[in-house]
Amino acid sequence: QVQLVESGGGLVQPGGALNLTCVASGRTVSEGKMGWFRQAPGKEREFVAVISVRGALTLYGDSVKGRFTISRDFAKDAVYLQMDSLRPEDKAVYYCALDLDGPWSKLHLSSSYDVWGEGTQVTVSS
Repeated sequence: QVQLVESGGGLVQPGGALNLTCVASGRTVSEGKMGWFRQAPGKEREFVAVISVRGALTLYGDSVKGRFTISRDFAKDAVYLQMDSLRPEDKAVYYCALDLDGPWSKLHLSSSYDVWGEGTQVTVSS
């Protein structure tokens, strides 16, 4: 059974950057698509980004497009989210998730994912 563990969250000033890491254990995630979601207090979980099995395809939510970059390292069984030009509205708990067999067209939906990490808090404030 695979487990996902996120790290790299913290407090950053507006305009700053953070790099989130999600590491898998228990089973390789190299055959799955990996996504990032976030959830702010009182709001629904929001799609952030997803990367394909081989890393050739990526998709971003409109609110982060051009500022965030998703990537993966097969040797380390990890996926990353580089977040630049952070804004106060980016404050949320960020989750990584694994999708084993869902269609690409539905990977913006949290219901498509099979395994979730416990999240890491990101706060953007001066």
